[in-house]
Amino acid sequence: MSTPPPFDPELAASLVLLDGQLPPEFTLDALPALRRMREQFPKPTLEEIGQDGAIQFRKHTIPGPAGDIRMLVAVPAHATTPLPALYYIHGGGMVMGSYLDGMAEMAELALTLDLAVVSVDYRLAPEHPHPVPAEDCYTGLEWTAKNAAELGIDAGRIIVGGVSAGGGLAAAVTLMARDRGGPALHGQLLICPMLDDRNDTPSAIQMAGLGVWDHTANNTGWTALLGEARGGPDVSPYASPARETDLSGLPPTFIDCGSAETFRDEDVDYAVRIWRAGGTAELHVWPGGFHGFDSFAPQAAVSQDAKAARVKWLRRLL
Repeated sequence: MSTPPPFDPELAASLVLLDGQLPPEFTLDALPALRRMREQFPKPTLEEIGQDGAIQFRKHTIPGPAGDIRMLVAVPAHATTPLPALYYIHGGGMVMGSYLDGMAEMAELALTLDLAVVSVDYRLAPEHPHPVPAEDCYTGLEWTAKNAAELGIDAGRIIVGGVSAGGGLAAAVTLMARDRGGPALHGQLLICPMLDDRNDTPSAIQMAGLGVWDHTANNTGWTALLGEARGGPDVSPYASPARETDLSGLPPTFIDCGSAETFRDEDVDYAVRIWRAGGTAELHVWPGGFHGFDSFAPQAAVSQDAKAARVKWLRRLL
């Protein structure tokens, strides 16, 4: 395999600072300790995220196929309803995180674009393997569309979005909605999405041992979700959207990733296949970006550009 692309200089400096906070190897055996470590990181409260009442939050608990599902709805206090909505699915490699993750960034989008954000607290692998995470997310989407009027949401303008594993689940939920005759979606926002359980693309191999989410970590996440089926012939597209052979009939799509990350090639291929199927997709591959670079180094120039591109796409779509 050829030499991997270099990291952006600003991002490379942030990786040096992150080095002591990231595990040497992300394995299933290490997962309990990694979860405990993650819980120790400081997190903003809803009051802080809400910026002195600028965002109003409502928590809901809904019945799901494998138990109750927690939902968080965020609405700008000054906005006139009904609002367009971003149905948001958090990241965490299928094995970590909660519906509060990423909500600070989502609240900024809500204020900037006058939209509601609905975040779903799907159950995590390996305790809850496929299809539980995807079905939880789809159940939450159906609930959002069904209760749109009560939530102050325009049911005709719901965008599904997610980051990393959440981006993969967002892509899966979009396929499920298409195939099941579910809610008509206005778009899908896939931020560095985790799409392919086979973990064998050139970028997955090229970036092994580098960046934030490498080949070993990716194997761990997919194995937690799929067990021995990972990489085999019978994996559902609702688990691994890259397995879907027909990408026609999807709503307008935004996909971004870094040039120096594991998911680069599977993300690029997903956009290409949407175009080949006659669909609409906007693709950004940010030079020198590692996985999740805009979260780890939000002030870097390339991070600011990436965030601005998402806002511009959403504004055009809405």
